Amino acid sequence: MQHKKKYNQCIKHIKGRTIIIEGPIESKDLSLYRMDSSLTAFRQPAEQLEALIDIAGLEEGRIIIARTDDLIIGYVTFLYPDPLERWSYKNLDYLLELGAIEVAYHFRGYQIGKELLNVSMSDDYMENYIIITTEYYWHWDLKHSGLDVFEYKNLMQRLMQSARFEVFQTNDPEITSHPANSLMARIGMQITRHQMQQFDEIRFMNRFFL
Repeated sequence: MQHKKKYNQCIKHIKGRTIIIEGPIESKDLSLYRMDSSLTAFRQPAEQLEALIDIAGLEEGRIIIARTDDLIIGYVTFLYPDPLERWSYKNLDYLLELGAIEVAYHFRGYQIGKELLNVSMSDDYMENYIIITTEYYWHWDLKHSGLDVFEYKNLMQRLMQSARFEVFQTNDPEITSHPANSLMARIGMQITRHQMQQFDEIRFMNRFFL
């Protein structure tokens, strides 16, 4: 499968700053930027920037960023699922994972997360994929949000629904381990019935046969 990528961009003016939301961004361009110090949900900022650079270099990898000048204040990643997870079973080339979405906490409340998803889905080629996102409560910034896990779950689901993600049931033990966790997926308009059947088989497969 070819992974065609079309660059898109939008501009917002927030707190007296110009915010550019753009992508997919190439590795060489990402290396020119720096990360906001509050982007620590997954790694320390410098380490997370290296991870973004690596993902951008993958054939299927897509990085969409929000930045002010050379400072990245938000990002979303798309890539193949981790080989150790069930979602990589059968190596379905049309199955991508939204691996992470994060916005610097002092820029939250301005719909930057929604715009990151809007720019991501502006590329018509995304209709050739099933894109999953596994929402785990232990990645959520409950401290700064002031929300409990179920309020944050509703917030994340509303955000993802803005980009046509839907909640899907699964017997994956990490998802079922806590009621705040969930699996969501965006089914591209070009996905066939056979491809959906393969996705359904993975959602409910017996974990002992992974």
